[in-house]
Amino acid sequence: MLHIENLHAFYGKSHVLHGVHMDVKPGEIVSLLGRNGSGRSTTVKTVMGLVDGQGSVKWKGEEILGHHAFDIAHRGIGYVPENRDIFPKLTVHQNLMLGQKKQGQSGRWSFDDMYQLFPRLKERQHTEAGVLSGGEQQMLTLCRTLMGDPDLIMIDEPTEGLAPKIVEQVAEYLNELKRRGVSVLLVEQKLTIALQISTRCYVMGHGRIVFEGTPDDLRTNAYIRKEWLEV
Repeated sequence: MLHIENLHAFYGKSHVLHGVHMDVKPGEIVSLLGRNGSGRSTTVKTVMGLVDGQGSVKWKGEEILGHHAFDIAHRGIGYVPENRDIFPKLTVHQNLMLGQKKQGQSGRWSFDDMYQLFPRLKERQHTEAGVLSGGEQQMLTLCRTLMGDPDLIMIDEPTEGLAPKIVEQVAEYLNELKRRGVSVLLVEQKLTIALQISTRCYVMGHGRIVFEGTPDDLRTNAYIRKEWLEV
C-alpha cells in the first residue's frame, strides 16, 4: 500500500532523513518510534508533501513524492498533525463538515460514527472548537481527518499531553480504524500504546530506520530500547 524507499529530506542545509525505508500494508497499524529529533515527524510530513524529499514514496504502486498535499489527500491518505490544527472559531460539527468527502460521495464514516466513538464531541458539537480542552481538540482532529474516508491515516503523537483515560479512548479509536480496514502509521513516543496495538514497529534514530519488527521483537530487544528509545 505505502512503500518508502531511500527517502532523504532536508531543512535548508540540514540533512534530516538519510535513506529511510518503510512499508505499511493494508489493514496494519504500524508504529514509528524514536526520540524527539529522530526524524519521525519529518518522515510523515515528507510523505504528505509538506516537506521536499528525494527518493521514492509509492502509494498503491504510484509515485507520489513531490505531489501537492491536497492531491495526496485526495488519493486516500489522511494526516493528523501533532499541533492539531483545528478551526477555533468554527463549531465541532462545522469542523467535522470540513473534513467530509466531496458532496455526493459517501464514505465509511458518518457524523454518528464520530459521536459514538467520542461521546464528548456529541455533547460539544455546537461549541466553538477553540474553547475545547486539549484532549477534546485531539479527538476532533482525529475525527475530522477520518471524515475524508482515507485508506491510510498518519497520526503524529496523538496521545501527547492527554490524560490516561483519553489515551485509552485513542487506542480504541485506532483499533476501530483497523477493524474497518483503515491502515494506520502512528508516530508515537509512548511504548505502552504502540506495543499494545501495533502490527509492526519501526524505530528511528538520526534520520534512519534502526529497527523493524513485531512488538514482541521490540519487547525482547533490550539494546534497541536502551540505545534509541529510553531516556
